[in-house]
Amino acid sequence: MAKLNLDWLEVFVLIYKTKSVTRAAALLGMEQASASIALNKLRQHFDDRLFVRTAEGMTPTPRAQSIYPDVHEALARIESARGKPAVFSPQDAVREFHICMTDISEIIILPKLINYLQKNAHGLVVEAEKISADTRQKLASGDVDLAVGFLPNLEAGFYQQSLFEQDFVCLAAKSHPRVQGKLSPRLFSSEGHILVTTAGTGHAIVDKVLAKQKIERRVVLRVPSFLGVARIVAQTDFLVVVPRLFGVAVAKQEHVQVLEPPTRLPHYNVKQHWHERFNLDPGSIWLRQTMAKLFMPGGR
Repeated sequence: MAKLNLDWLEVFVLIYKTKSVTRAAALLGMEQASASIALNKLRQHFDDRLFVRTAEGMTPTPRAQSIYPDVHEALARIESARGKPAVFSPQDAVREFHICMTDISEIIILPKLINYLQKNAHGLVVEAEKISADTRQKLASGDVDLAVGFLPNLEAGFYQQSLFEQDFVCLAAKSHPRVQGKLSPRLFSSEGHILVTTAGTGHAIVDKVLAKQKIERRVVLRVPSFLGVARIVAQTDFLVVVPRLFGVAVAKQEHVQVLEPPTRLPHYNVKQHWHERFNLDPGSIWLRQTMAKLFMPGGR
């Protein structure tokens, strides 16, 4: 078995990230033919195709997925040992960032982030996916670069940074026959409520506060996503408790009113989380700094 060449491994990592031999070669400043030769050497070494051409580009095989974290980390450590600082140039980079987030973050965060990338980093692509039970593992493996939201289960063992604070409001239809402008605890409890069951939105802490204040929430509808909840509220007499930024955003699009809850509900921090293995990755650093710039108070 031939000894592994560092140049081959750099080709492997960039094909994995860009899903393209052509883009990997361009980023490394080499001819495409040289990158293809390196890939063939790696295929011989590992006795595996490593990447298969699909409609989405060069898709990694299970073998490539299993070795990628170790290869990526090994290269980062070698560069660190050389004392050669890695450089990430967003204007020139070709890379796909994977971010786990809630559907609320898709509405609040994605438009602003994507607009920024279009102006400042044309070669960067974002793939958003839902927060799930696999998020912790995906952060550790490098399949996901960031997780954004209210995620207490990621507080331990991961780096984190608060982006902004959230609290809660209620939404009701503007034409609601009984709710106009103010909600008393009695009125809040007497109306039917929609409950959104998606993870990462802080609703568990809402239930705790309401129970402590002995304020009931009569749930008549449970839905798995926030994306359609404002439309449902606008067309029914139901109420829903939602994070404030989301409520303000959808009130501009739907025929709903934003109401203060009948009792003070808790505030919580929306954070970005990442694994320590990628704390020094230049691209990851740039992404986190960009998120902080765009969403932390006074960040811009």
